[in-house]
Amino acid sequence: MSHSELAPKKEIFGWAMFDFANQGYTLLIITVIYGDLFTRVIVGDAPDYRLGNLLWSVALAASYLLVVVANPICGAIMDYTQSRKRFLFGSYVLTVISTALLYFIEPGWHTAAVLLIILSNFAYSIGEGFIASFLPDLGPRKALGWISGLGWGLGYIGGLVAAIFALLFLGDVSAANYETIRWVGPFAGAFFLIAAIPTFLWLKERHATMPPVSQTGLVRIGLRRVATTWREVHHFRDLRALLVSVFFTMSGVYIIIAFSFIYGAQVIGWDEDVRVLMFIIVQITAALGAVGFGWLQSRLGARTTYLMTLVLWLVAILAIWQTPALTEAMRAGFGVDWEAQYVFLVAGVLAGASLGSSQSATRALVGVLTPRGKEGEFFGLWGMASKLAAVFGMLGLGALQWGLGLADAIVFCLVLFAMAIVTVLPVNESRGAEAAEQWRDAAAP
Repeated sequence: MSHSELAPKKEIFGWAMFDFANQGYTLLIITVIYGDLFTRVIVGDAPDYRLGNLLWSVALAASYLLVVVANPICGAIMDYTQSRKRFLFGSYVLTVISTALLYFIEPGWHTAAVLLIILSNFAYSIGEGFIASFLPDLGPRKALGWISGLGWGLGYIGGLVAAIFALLFLGDVSAANYETIRWVGPFAGAFFLIAAIPTFLWLKERHATMPPVSQTGLVRIGLRRVATTWREVHHFRDLRALLVSVFFTMSGVYIIIAFSFIYGAQVIGWDEDVRVLMFIIVQITAALGAVGFGWLQSRLGARTTYLMTLVLWLVAILAIWQTPALTEAMRAGFGVDWEAQYVFLVAGVLAGASLGSSQSATRALVGVLTPRGKEGEFFGLWGMASKLAAVFGMLGLGALQWGLGLADAIVFCLVLFAMAIVTVLPVNESRGAEAAEQWRDAAAP
C-alpha cells in the first residue's frame, strides 16, 4: 500500500541529513576547491589549463560511467533483499576513506589524483541514488516535493557550513598554499563521516526481507529484475519520458557543478573574495530554490514545477555566457561601471536557484512515478540517467573547451536545457502515478 501518512519527523530529518552531509563532498571536492586545485596546481598547464580541464572531465566521466553500470543492478538487488541501508552505508564509508586519501596527492601526480577522484566520486554519486530510494517511504506522493526540497535545501546549508569553514581555515587555492589546502580532502571526509550519523540512526528499512541468496545469485536476480523492468517499460511511459529529460537536465547541471568555479577563475578572472562571495550566494539561493520550488510542487504539481526550473536554467546560462557583454551593456546604457566579476554574481543567483530546484524536482517526480517495492531499482534508473548524462556532459564540454575554449563551450548547456524541456512535455503526472499504483497492486504478494 502507498503511504497515506508522513513518516515520523525524526526519520525525515535523518533522511535529509544525508543530503546535508554529502554536500560537503560535492562542494569542496567537485565544485569549489579541489577541481580548481587539480586544474591549476596539480596539473598546472597554464595559461589556458586545457589539459587540466580535460583530465578533470575524464576523471568525473569515468566515475559516472561506473555508476551507470552499477546503479540499476544494485537498486534491483536492494529491492529484493531490502538491504538499502547496507548499500548506503558501504557507499558512505568508501566516500569518506577515498576522499581523505586526497591529502597525499602531490603536484604533478596526475594519475593518482585521477584515480582517487574516480573512486570517491563513484562512491558519492551512487550513494545519491541509494538515499533517494528511501524518499517514497517518507510520505504520500503529493508530499514528496516538499520532502525532497527540504532534503536538498538542508544539503546546500550543509555545503555552506562545510565550505565556509574550509575557505576560512584552509586559505586560497595556490601552489604556495598547497601544504594547507591539501587538507580539504580529510576535512570533507570527516564532515561527511560525522554529519551522516543521524541517517543511520533514524532511517528505517521497510518491507519484508527475502530469503538469503548467494552473492552470485543476487547479481543474477538483480540483472533479471532490471531486464523485466526494461521489457515492461511501456507500462511506465511517463517515467521513460522523464528519464530522457533528466538525461539532458543533468548533463547541464553536472557541467555547471564541475566547471562553474573553474569558469570564474579562468574566464571571468575573479578575485578571491568574489569567489567566496559567489559560493555563499549560490548555496543560499540553491537552498531557497529547493525549498521554495518543493513547496510549489505540492500545489502546482511536479511536472509543472520541473518545467519552471528548466526555464530558469535557460536564463541563468544566458547570463553566465553573456557576462562580459552584460557588463559592457550596463556601462554603455546605464553608466553602471561594474567589473565583470560582480556582474557574474547576478548569474550566480539565477544558477543557484536553478540548481537546487531542478535537482529536487526531478528526484520528487521520480518518487511520484515509482511503484511500491521497486524504489531501489527505479531510483537506480534515475541515477543511471543522471550519471550517463554526467559522462555525456563532461566529455562534451571537455572536447568543446579543448577546441573552442571554456568561454564559448558553456553555450552547450543552453542546448541541453532546451532539449530537457522538449522531452518532458509528453509526461502526464497523473497517468504515471496511476501506472505506478497499478504495478504495485499487480506485483503484491
